[in-house]
Parts: sequence; structure tokens; C-alpha cells
Amino acid sequence: MLRSLYIKHYALIEEVKVDFEHGLTILTGETGAGKSILIDALSLLLGERASTEVVRAGTEKAIVEGTFEIALTQRVGSLLDANQIDRTDEVIVRREISTKGQNRCFINDSPASLALLKEIGDALVDLHGQHDHQALLRPETHIDFLDDFGGYDKDLAAYRTSFHALAALLAEKKELMEQVLRFKEKKDLNEFQAHEIDAVNPQHGEEESLEAELKILENGEKLHEMTNRLSQLLYEGADGETSIHDNLVLARKQIEALNGIDPSFADAAGEVKSAEIIVEELSKFIQSYNSKIEINPEKLEHVRERLGQLSLLKKKYGGTVDTILDHRKKLASELDIVGNFDKELAGLESAIAKERSTCAEAAKTVSGRRREAAKKIEKAVVNALTELGIANAQFKVKIENFPSTPSESDGKIFVKIGQQNVSATSKGIDDVEFYLSTNVGEALKPLAKVASGGEVSRVMLALKSALAQSDKTPLLIFDEIDVGVSGRIGQAVGLSLKKLSTLHQIITITHLPQIAGLADTHFAVEKIDDGKRTTTRLRKLDVEESVREVAKLMSGEKVTETGLQGARELMGIRKK
Repeated sequence: MLRSLYIKHYALIEEVKVDFEHGLTILTGETGAGKSILIDALSLLLGERASTEVVRAGTEKAIVEGTFEIALTQRVGSLLDANQIDRTDEVIVRREISTKGQNRCFINDSPASLALLKEIGDALVDLHGQHDHQALLRPETHIDFLDDFGGYDKDLAAYRTSFHALAALLAEKKELMEQVLRFKEKKDLNEFQAHEIDAVNPQHGEEESLEAELKILENGEKLHEMTNRLSQLLYEGADGETSIHDNLVLARKQIEALNGIDPSFADAAGEVKSAEIIVEELSKFIQSYNSKIEINPEKLEHVRERLGQLSLLKKKYGGTVDTILDHRKKLASELDIVGNFDKELAGLESAIAKERSTCAEAAKTVSGRRREAAKKIEKAVVNALTELGIANAQFKVKIENFPSTPSESDGKIFVKIGQQNVSATSKGIDDVEFYLSTNVGEALKPLAKVASGGEVSRVMLALKSALAQSDKTPLLIFDEIDVGVSGRIGQAVGLSLKKLSTLHQIITITHLPQIAGLADTHFAVEKIDDGKRTTTRLRKLDVEESVREVAKLMSGEKVTETGLQGARELMGIRKK
């Protein structure tokens, strides 16, 4: 239920804070006082889009905040958990509309998307504005009313799961068909490119290895000359010079002699010995390397040719050998899809046939449950309409299936019921439409074609009364549910709302005293003009104030004692 509503700088509202209670809450006020502004503000909390025009002139930001009790609303709790928003026994929803266009949504002080706000709003409140109840005039909504009444959520969930699985398989088949068509057109080219790459057979890391080998082969003579000279310098000596190794030997002997005189040369003797060993090892490596150097023009030409082949492939298929190899994998995949098309298609067709059968069984179950529910809702609505003053009403739920062609190329899906292919959507195989007759002797006709404004309001209320036991939405809001309704019928509408308020929190705007007199809580919407600005406020009425407000609805602005007495009688209040 809605615990409280806070509105600031919204249209004609400067600042309003209202606490609500269980039961039937009535809002009354003169035309133009701002009752619709309150409904519009509530709509913001339910995810409706907002315009900067709602921000009160002279201010920069409008704020609407509602505190809802959600202890019994599992769907809201699940949504909070799924979006990692703190979960308590209440949820605080806030919208901020800025003149700068920076509109923000918060749920329990956590930033939230408008889509999430709308999803939570749908679970918290069922709002019927002056035009919203016209949804009844759109036949596509009738199936939802029936399903809400029927209470076969598990059967619907099972059907939807199968339907979406079937849709996914059909989409996969369509994608496969389109892929094969594209790849068949490229088959010759793909085979040519694959053959060209395979003929060279590039390997990962090969180019770097070849470039290193090329550098060595191109510098073979230089390497041989330099290592030969280095070998002489280290160990052999040349041009009458003593080698580094020989000089180290002489140095070691001199230091050993010095060490015999002064032991402080002991470490130096060890160091020079180590240097001598290092030179010996280095010389061996140089000699070994020198012996392996080959001057091989044929191998050099082979390496250059191989690098040339890789270079040509890189120019055609990418900047590196790795991109060439990735392209080759893509070619293999496309060629495999074409080559294995018949096998893949057969597997998909088998899976589609199996899922279509499962979907058909689930659809038949749902359709059967709908036909059972239709009989019950027809009776419940007729009874409710009788109470609402439409004594000779007939109400019929027409359920039809439509045949479908076997082709699904147009995106439409079918299931097989008996020997017939029947169109299917995410809601099932049924087309549901409400038919109504309100007068004796008149044939049943589509609701949209026969109902007047007042009758539509009462049909909506009748449906809500029928749905009351199963509807889990805690708050129902009716904006002028009494449109087109006379005083006598207004009493019946009021009693129906009163009965409904035992199962839901009800907030309604009315102009009829017969409805206002039944309020558990009564608010007056008033427009205040101080000569400078006009402001709308919401004032909770005590019993005597409520009596006066009902009397004004009965007899006009000038309230007499007789009018007050009539209001008390209407409200069932005895004067003390």
C-alpha cells in the first residue's frame, strides 16, 4: 500500500506531504483545483515519462516521492534483489525532474532506470486515469484480464518457456539458412583463398624465426671474420702479439709471486685465476661458433623466398601471420557450415519438431484453462454489473484460434493442434475478446462498439471486483470512475469500491456524494490564490469537514442545515 506521498515544486503544488491509510480514500474538490495533478504526479512514480514543463515556475527541480509498504509483495522484493537494491518492508520511490533536463530516478536511495521504476510501479499500483480505463476498448488487452482472473500462472510460464525455446530454434534455423546462402555465394572464393594459404602453410611465430635466420645468413662472412679475429685476440695471439689468455697467465704468476711475499695478494690471485678460466671458456665458445658458420647461398635464397611468400599473404589477408591464420580459421568455419548444412539442418528440424510438439501441448493446456476461466469471469462480471445498475447485462468472453500457413518465413510461429496449424504468440494460441449486451433483446457485440463512457467505467470496476481475490496489486487508483454515472448508480459504484477496499487500498477521485460519503479517509483538493501565486494543496478532513464537503457535492457551494443533515444521512452519521 501507499504509506505517504511527498510532492514539491510540481505544477501548481508548492509542497505537499500526505499520509495514506488502508481502506477507501476519497479525493474531492472543485473542477480545476488540481486533482488530476496529483494523479499525474503519482504516474511519475509508476515510470511515466516526464516533461520539464511540470516543474513549478520559478524553481529548478520538481520532486515526487512515495513510500510503499511491500511486506506482502514478493514480486517487488524479487526485483529489488535482482537489481542489488536494499530490501526492507517498504520501498521509497523518488523522481526528480530538472529544468536542465537531468531527470533522475531513485529506489531506496539507489539510482535506478526508468524501466525498473516502471516494472516496480506496475507491481505496486494499478492506476486507472480518466482515459486509462479505455484499455478495455482495446481487444488485445482482454487476454491479460482473463489470465489475471484465471490464476494459471504456472501453466502460462511453462508455455512461454517452450514458446521462447521454439522461437530461438526457429531463429537459429533462419540464421543458418541465411549463413549458408551467403557462404555458398562465397564458396569458390573461400576455397581459392584456403588453398592459397594452405599452399604456403604459414606457422605461428615462423616469420620472426625466419627473419632472425636471414640476418645470420646474410652476415655469414662477417661473422666468420669477426669470430676468427676474436679467437686470436683471446687465446691464440696474432701479428707477434701476445693473446689475452697468455697475458693473464703471466699476470697470475706475478701475483702468486707477490702473494708469497705479502698474503694480502691472495684474493687478487684468485680473481686473476677466475679471469683466466673465463677467457678459456669464452674462447671455446667463439671457436665452436666459428666452426658452425656456413656460407650457404641456396639456404639464404630459400629463406628470402619463404619470407616473400609470407609477405604476399600478409598483403592480401592481414598485417601479420596471426591474422592470416585467423582468416584461415574463418574460411574453414564457413566451408564447414556449407559442407555440413544438411546434417545441421536435419538436427535443427528434429529439435524444432520436438519443441513444437511440447509447445502445442502447453498451448492446449493454457487454452483449456482460459475456457474454464471464461465461464467463471462471465458469471462474476454479470453479477457485478447487476450490482452496478446494469440489470440485464450479458457478458461473453469469445476465444478463437486462427489457422496458420506452414511457412514461418514471415516471422510468425505456429503449433499443430490436431490436424491444423494454428498461429501462436508469446501469449498462446488464443485470441480473446469481450462481448457485451446491456439491454434486453440486443445481441452481444464487441465491448468497444457498444459500451458508453459510464458503462466502460462500470465494466472496468466489475472486472476489478471479479479479479479482486487473485489480483496481488496492493493499490488501485481510480480517477473519476464515476464518469457518466447517475446518482443512483453512483451509490452502487461506491458500495462496490467499498467492498473492493477490503482487499486492496483504494484511492479514487469523485464528484458524486454517494461515493464520497463512503470514504474511510477523505481529502479535499483545494486551490489557494494569495494574489501573487496560485497553489494547490491537499487537506485531510475530519468527520464534520467531510460532512460539509459531501453536502457541497449534493447541493452546491451554499451549504444549508438541511444539506448537512442529508449528507449525514447519506454517510450514516447521527448528529450528536
